[in-house]
Amino acid sequence: MKTLRDLLDEYIEYRKGLNYSPRSLEEYYYDCVKFIKHVESKFGTETASGLRRSHIFSYQKSLYERKNAKGLPLVPRSLNKNLSSVRNFLNHLSEKGYVLKSLPDALKPVKEPSFLPLGALKHAEIKKALGKIDISTPGGYRDRTVLEILYSTGIRASELSGLNIGSVDLENSTLTVFGKGRKERMVPVGKTALRFLETYLKAVRPFLLKDGEKRALFLNNSGTRLMRYTLRLTVRKYYGKANFDINVTPHTFRRSCTTELIRADANLYHVKELLGHETLSTVKHYAKLTINDLKRTHAKCHPREKDS
Repeated sequence: MKTLRDLLDEYIEYRKGLNYSPRSLEEYYYDCVKFIKHVESKFGTETASGLRRSHIFSYQKSLYERKNAKGLPLVPRSLNKNLSSVRNFLNHLSEKGYVLKSLPDALKPVKEPSFLPLGALKHAEIKKALGKIDISTPGGYRDRTVLEILYSTGIRASELSGLNIGSVDLENSTLTVFGKGRKERMVPVGKTALRFLETYLKAVRPFLLKDGEKRALFLNNSGTRLMRYTLRLTVRKYYGKANFDINVTPHTFRRSCTTELIRADANLYHVKELLGHETLSTVKHYAKLTINDLKRTHAKCHPREKDS
C-alpha cells in the first residue's frame, strides 16, 4: 500500500506535468511534508486511508500555534498559503479515490485583514540611491540596469532572474516574462531602463559572459545566471545602508512601481496586467495609498479649508 509520502511524490510529478515552476513545486512539497509529518508523529498515520477529519483539525490548530523566525505567530496570509497547499493535495487524493471528498473541506481558510501594502519607496528615494551606483565597472552597470528594470516594470525577482536574451525586444521596448504558473506576459520597459538595458546587452554583458551560460540575460560575476538570492544581496548593497524607514528588498521596487502608477491615475486593469495578477483585488489595495494625496488636495483646494 502506498504511503502518504509516496502519494505526495506522485502529486508533485503531476504538478510538474502541468508546467508549474520549480519554486512552486518546492513550496507545495514543503507545505505538504509538514502536514504528513504531523499526522505521522501525532497519530501514527502513514497512509491516506488512515486520515480522519480530526487529523485535519489537529494540523490546522498546530499551524495557529506555530511561530516564525522572530517568535511571532504566522500571519493569516502564510497560514492560508500552507492550508491551500495541503487542501490541493487532499483534493488530488480525493479525485484519485484515496480519501473522501469531504476531507479537504475540513481545512478552512483564515480570514485575512485588508491591510494597506507597506514598504514602498518614493520616486526621489529610489532615484537618489540609483544615482550613487558606480556604473564604470561591468558589475556596477549590471546592478544599475537590474534595479532600473525592477522599478520600471514591477516584475518579480524570480521573473527577472528567469529572463533570457530572447526575452528582450528592444525595438518594441518590451520584455517577455514568465510569471506564476509559468504564465507568459509582455511588459513595457520605460525609456531610462531601456537605455541601460541596451547598453548592458551590447557593451557590458560580453565582459561578464563565461563559457557555458549563453541564454541568461543577467549574469553574476562568475558568468552564470543571476539568481534571486544574489539579487537580494544586490539590493541590500545599495539600499541597505540608506536611511529608509523600511527594509528594502527586490519586492520593494514592485510595490513602488505600482504605487507610482496608481498615484498617477493609471487604469487599475492595466496595472493588474502589468504585474501579472489574476484579479484586481490585490491592486485595489494600492489605490488606498493615494488617500494622503487626496487629503492634501482637499486641504489645499476646498474653500471651507481656507476659512480661518
